[in-house]
Amino acid sequence: MRAAVLDIGGTSIKSGVWNGEELTDVKEWDTNAKQGGLYVVNRAVEILKSYEPFEAIGISTAGQVNSKEGYIRYANENIPGYTGMRLRERMENEFGVSAAVENDVNAAALGEAWFGAGKDYDDFLCITYGTGVGGAIVIGKEVYTGSMFSAGEFGGILIHPEDRVKGDPFSGCYEKYASTTALVAKALEYDESLTNGRSIFSRLEEERARAIVDQWIDEMAHGLVTIIHIFNPSCIILGGGVMEQPYILNRLEQKTKGRIMDSFRNVVIKGAVLGNRAGLMGASWLAVRRLRETQ
Repeated sequence: MRAAVLDIGGTSIKSGVWNGEELTDVKEWDTNAKQGGLYVVNRAVEILKSYEPFEAIGISTAGQVNSKEGYIRYANENIPGYTGMRLRERMENEFGVSAAVENDVNAAALGEAWFGAGKDYDDFLCITYGTGVGGAIVIGKEVYTGSMFSAGEFGGILIHPEDRVKGDPFSGCYEKYASTTALVAKALEYDESLTNGRSIFSRLEEERARAIVDQWIDEMAHGLVTIIHIFNPSCIILGGGVMEQPYILNRLEQKTKGRIMDSFRNVVIKGAVLGNRAGLMGASWLAVRRLRETQ
């Protein structure tokens, strides 16, 4: 079989073809998201046309997604006017094939579940650290979406109630302290040249830079302690570009396991392995499943 797959983000759209065994013809395109949701959807259509013919479509996308009906429940102003877009309907009408649509973090978790770090686990949690903190709950190799398709919003865990600000639902919450954005903000206070994770970790030999990273890892551990005690998972898979730094995973596991109850220390904390292709791999699996459901 041949499925065309997309991973739509605020900065770029990744694309490829799943041939039933592997992902091929992978490309990356500028999203130009500020031109609005309708522009992004039309751009997605044009990208998919470049892969014809195909039997199915799988889409991983930014925003909250009603994966049952395939539309965008909510998207912030990173893609203006994207909320309400009926992606599955548009793609199925345009190409005459089945289409599946899922939130990008959930799609990445499914990619890891079937093809990556979660292959040996039926149940696990997936947490990604980037601009914010995203999460997914995998049970029986399926994503648990909650009552309104938004479960796994681990970035909303309240860890610093003293920092709550009226009108900001995420003030005092996990992603304000544990995201890569939070790390860079702290590093910039020390040195204005430290504008991304790569530059920060290149200077770990500096006492002040290492202290900033260690404080950030402490914040990451705060959230993981709560999550582990709630879910009692056998495995937590951590993703996001910054997690490719070995220093983080080693220190984070040490700090987290030192703070949880003995009976919870069976949890395996490991890094994601599919990198920026996880969403495409998850979209591939979803495309295949949707095709089988509609045949």
